[in-house]
Amino acid sequence: MITVRPAAQRGQFKTDWLDSRHTFSFGEYYDPQNLGFSVLKVINDDLIAPGAGFPMHGHRDMEIITYVLDGAITHQDSLGNGSTIRPGEIQRMTAGTGIRHSEFNPATDAPTRLLQIWLLPARRGLEPGYQQSSIPDGALVKLAGEGGVMAINQDAHVYAARLAEGEGAAVAIADKRTAWIQVARGSLVVNGVALAEGDGSAIRRKSMLELSTFKGAEALIFDLPPIVS
Repeated sequence: MITVRPAAQRGQFKTDWLDSRHTFSFGEYYDPQNLGFSVLKVINDDLIAPGAGFPMHGHRDMEIITYVLDGAITHQDSLGNGSTIRPGEIQRMTAGTGIRHSEFNPATDAPTRLLQIWLLPARRGLEPGYQQSSIPDGALVKLAGEGGVMAINQDAHVYAARLAEGEGAAVAIADKRTAWIQVARGSLVVNGVALAEGDGSAIRRKSMLELSTFKGAEALIFDLPPIVS
């Protein structure tokens, strides 16, 4: 079963420097029908104005992934890490017992667009941590989980599908597990269901995800633990 979460139905938070679209409930946006999916709790599609960003603030007990689509984001945290993340790179921050960080668009003339993703960790009280890695070339690349380019403290697997016009890919999903697909750019067909830019889809009881695109697409695929009702 594939349930589409259309881009137009997402929540929105907008200021003079930030335009953020919320796939799930976040901050002032509350939707009791969309509180997350399995251990996936946040997908924010953020457009950040030049020279602007999030001042130092805290998180705890969350696995936070930053995926940059356009521009760059400069990160500093209470562990002493300082770096800039660009398209083709992936960042994971384990908030654990507590971490503080800031994120700013270093450009003076162009916005930054990124996806910020939060997943619940396998257990609370982990030691805070940070990892930043380059994403290898390829139509389908495993970003996180066993065999991925970075670690994650959860029984989850995250893939990036970057498909050219007419290209396809397939992702196997183990029995009883669930999946979420978020289309960042372009348009995608998943097992015959069409998804446009910004659309998400909750997937249950599918052993194989068949992805195809007519004009090109960039999407994240989350292979997630079963939902316990």
